[in-house]
Parts: sequence; C-alpha cells; structure tokens
Amino acid sequence: MAQTALKYLVSMGMIFLCLLAGNNLQSWLGISIPGSIIGMLILFGLMSSGLLPSSWVKPSASLFIRYMVLLFIPTSVGLMVHFDILVNNIWSILASAIGGTTLVLVILAFSLDRILKKGGK
Repeated sequence: MAQTALKYLVSMGMIFLCLLAGNNLQSWLGISIPGSIIGMLILFGLMSSGLLPSSWVKPSASLFIRYMVLLFIPTSVGLMVHFDILVNNIWSILASAIGGTTLVLVILAFSLDRILKKGGK
C-alpha cells in the first residue's frame, strides 16, 4: 500500500515539476505559449531522451487519462460563461478551424507523398 502511494506521489511530482518549470519558463520569457504546453514539452523531452523513465510517470498519467473527462469541466463552464462572445465570432472561429484543418491535411498529404516516393526509389 505504501509502495503504491509512493509511486503515485513520485509520478505526480514529476508531472507537476514539469508543469511548474513550464509555467516559470513562460513567465520568465514572457511568451504567449501557455506554460502547461511548455511543461508538457519538457516532460516529453525528458522521457524521449531517457532521462526520465516512463515507469516513473505512468501511475499518475494513467490516473489522469482515466478521469480526463472531469478535467474538461472547467473548460466547458468557461465556454458557457462566454457563449455570447463565441456566437458573435462564430464565422471567424469556423473559418480558422476549417482553414487550419485543411492546411494541415494538405501539408501532410504532400509530405507523405514525397516520403513514399523517396522510399520507392
């Protein structure tokens, strides 16, 4: 029991340390990228480089994924509070969503086509 609790504590600590580092880096640099995104990139970098084993993060990450729906409640409430702003800007929101999706699909299609042609030579 104590060993399981320690695993959860260590894994949650690693995730929150990366979040804290990302938030501090964002405020220190004064950039508009959210600190949570920077923290996630830090966590990804640590895990992909092998400095942070995935087994250290897995217990809390599994817990967060299991209860992810609850993490969307504050966002949903925020959307309902600012619903009038969303309705007033619906066309620009739709245009950016559709345009961005189309742009990503086109770039991905051309990139994949180029990669597959190189592999076939």
